Amino acid sequence: MNISEALATPREGMEFDVVIVGAGPAGLSAAIRLKQINPDCSVVVVEKGSEVGAHILSGAVIDPIGLDRLIPDWRSDPEVPIKTEVTDDRFYMLGPAGGIRLPNFLMPKLMSNHGNYIVSLGNVCRWLAGRAEALGVEIYPGFAASEVLYGDAGEVVGVATGDMGISKTGEAKDGFTRGMELRAKYTLFSEGARGSLSKQLIKRYALDAESDPQKFGIGIKELWQVAPDKHQPGLVQHSFGWPLDGSTGGGSFLYHLEDGLVSVGFVVHLNYTNPTLSPFDEFQRFKTHPMMRETFEGGKRISYGARAITEGGWQSVPKLCFPGGALLGCAAGFVNVARIKGSHNAVLSGIMAADAVGDALAAGRGNDELVAYEAAWRGSPIGKDLKKVRNVKPLWSRFGTYIGIGLGGLDMWCNDLFGFSPFGTLKHTKADHATLKPLAEVTPITYPKPDGVVSFDKLSSVFLAATQHEEDQPVHLKLSDPSVPVAKNLPLYGEPARLYCPAGVYEVVYADEVAKTDPRFVINAQNCVHCKTCDIKDPSQNITWVTPEGSGGPNYPNM
Repeated sequence: MNISEALATPREGMEFDVVIVGAGPAGLSAAIRLKQINPDCSVVVVEKGSEVGAHILSGAVIDPIGLDRLIPDWRSDPEVPIKTEVTDDRFYMLGPAGGIRLPNFLMPKLMSNHGNYIVSLGNVCRWLAGRAEALGVEIYPGFAASEVLYGDAGEVVGVATGDMGISKTGEAKDGFTRGMELRAKYTLFSEGARGSLSKQLIKRYALDAESDPQKFGIGIKELWQVAPDKHQPGLVQHSFGWPLDGSTGGGSFLYHLEDGLVSVGFVVHLNYTNPTLSPFDEFQRFKTHPMMRETFEGGKRISYGARAITEGGWQSVPKLCFPGGALLGCAAGFVNVARIKGSHNAVLSGIMAADAVGDALAAGRGNDELVAYEAAWRGSPIGKDLKKVRNVKPLWSRFGTYIGIGLGGLDMWCNDLFGFSPFGTLKHTKADHATLKPLAEVTPITYPKPDGVVSFDKLSSVFLAATQHEEDQPVHLKLSDPSVPVAKNLPLYGEPARLYCPAGVYEVVYADEVAKTDPRFVINAQNCVHCKTCDIKDPSQNITWVTPEGSGGPNYPNM
């Protein structure tokens, strides 16, 4: 069967009250809340990962405010994977050879992690999925929602999952299967940062017309089994400074979970300017710092992954609703960048959206705008959480790490003590793809070779992400103009995709590596860990991330 005949085959369809895209904390919380409101409501969650949690990556220290509202008795559930309460909270400013611990009394109150828990967010999502299924929610992992379905009036009426069995050359293979149409009265999008369908919806409905550009970071994480004498359950440690220079935003986290496990990660704000910067290599270099290295020596690296993070906050949240649906969680941009937390707001947004959907369904409505959700969020705990830190990111971006963080701390104290900011509300002025300087204007960064003890290369790291994609399928990283990487990005920026990608997806290969002749841009799509950094940071906005075949991508254990 040729591809045109294959695609002419009608898709099968199913009808639901609510379709939810993405089995993260926001989507699963919405599903649970909908069933709490009305057990007869039909709810389905589609998840592109091979299982719930396979694509979930976060630090993570969670504020339990959302879970306390959604499942008040969660602490008494013997299966809940939330065991390690924070016992020690430390902040460091690092230099090349040492660091200074910042006194906790100087930190704004909202930065305190007292009462929070260190978790694997993937395992929390697996547990939430079990609670949802017990209530009657249908969850379909391994099915990537690849298309938004629209009605005659332009309203969202559901999604379609991707077709299976298309070859790399675009032909239908034996066993070709059309995707399913999942139609609903309301469709909720909880895809995480820079979700492919959420991106389309924001553009189609101009949801960002009155908001600042969304800002992003890339978070890179490893899970380690450390030596028993190095393990301090409940320790939470954050740092800023080295190895980044004073004009580049970012920092580290190091969390001691139970069972000898330590989560370590590094965040680089994607408004950096030097095109030779590699977030992956900054992370590897960070672990060699004298204050960090001792934790990992004698230990074993278990897993690796990376994911984009929304950082724009209060000013960058787009309009949340559109005819037939809404954005939830990180798709909406509800991460509190100062606290390095978003899961609590993701859960709260799931609850709020579900309440609005429940009221609409009870009133006999469908496929209209959930205006109650849009109207409520800024006055809710989500809005109050984000408003207090709204100037932290703009101040950091304008004044650099050391002055910017100091001013951000002052701003948070003023919000805490007096309920106002001396800076008002500062704006985000540039999208992250527009911040790179040409090669000619920067000093190239040279990174040391990994030592194989605490620092490693990209390919051995990607192996630990257990990322898998069907080899014979269309490349899911689409170039609008295939000539741009070599003709424009390479001479102007050194083709930064080969550096900002944390998985070795992009390469520039030369016919003669010594003479650097006949360069060719290569996409190793099978390495992709679905972080979305390329979709965000490419200076020409020439790369679009779309969903590969269902279940493709990383398979994160305990991340």
